Amino acid sequence: MLRLRSVSAAAAAVVAMSGLVSPVATVALASGAPAEVCADEHAGEVAAARMADGSRGGNDHREVSEAEADALEERTRALVAQKGRPSGDVAIPTVVHVMASSSGEGDVSDKQIRDQIAVLNKTYGGRESSAAADTAFSFELVETKRYYNDNWHLDRQSNKYRSDTRVGGAETLNIWLVDFVYLGIATFPWDYEKQPSVDGVRVHWGSLPGGPITYYDEGKTATHEVGHWLGLFHTFQGGCRGDGDHVDDTPAQATPSYGCPLGNDTCAELEGLDAVTNYMDYSDDSCYDRFSPGQSAKMTDDWAAYRAA
Repeated sequence: MLRLRSVSAAAAAVVAMSGLVSPVATVALASGAPAEVCADEHAGEVAAARMADGSRGGNDHREVSEAEADALEERTRALVAQKGRPSGDVAIPTVVHVMASSSGEGDVSDKQIRDQIAVLNKTYGGRESSAAADTAFSFELVETKRYYNDNWHLDRQSNKYRSDTRVGGAETLNIWLVDFVYLGIATFPWDYEKQPSVDGVRVHWGSLPGGPITYYDEGKTATHEVGHWLGLFHTFQGGCRGDGDHVDDTPAQATPSYGCPLGNDTCAELEGLDAVTNYMDYSDDSCYDRFSPGQSAKMTDDWAAYRAA
């Protein structure tokens, strides 16, 4: 998922240079005026993304059609049958790349990084709600790397800086902390085989615990983006039609949630209310409190199929 702070016309120009959206996508500016953004190096990676100011800009990952999602489900099932599921819990080695400016903007503290890892372990451990799934995953910070480069800080030359700095294989989570108009962008596990050098998640440094982005300052942007990295779609994937997010226990949802609209039912003809408190919706950090058991199972299967060493 993705969210962001206020965006000016100048910032929109930065987005255009950064190429964070696919060939032609519309990103909503904070002023409400749309700005067409054309991609260069990121074509196909992400269609659009939610801004850190909460404005609506689309997805924070490349688009996946219903047909592709169906095919991926079949492929994943076959790979899991061949490889088997993990026999116990999975500790994911995690590398954090602090992409600060030459003047030190975005140079978050070691404590903020430790706090972010703690949030990942809390949210993936199901410790925010009695209804939350305790997933198989925990996160171990193995290295923090710091860079002072104005272009990289603003997420310019993204393919280059990720390929130059990425550590480990498919099983290693790389998190790049940058300053862009989004809250975060993620790659999917099944794309690692073709694009290993850019695998990971990019997160706005201001969304870390205690950061300056209002409503998104509890570290749960990373929780959401890592959910994509582990194979989850948004809860509103596919709207009210088809198999949605390919998870049986998340109700169909027509549109993203903003704020914390408990009781929303955007697919009224189908069973269940919108999963507003689910980490894979677009709600405020304070509203989030769970992954579902079905999401936990999907992440485990996608890990076994595409990321397990």
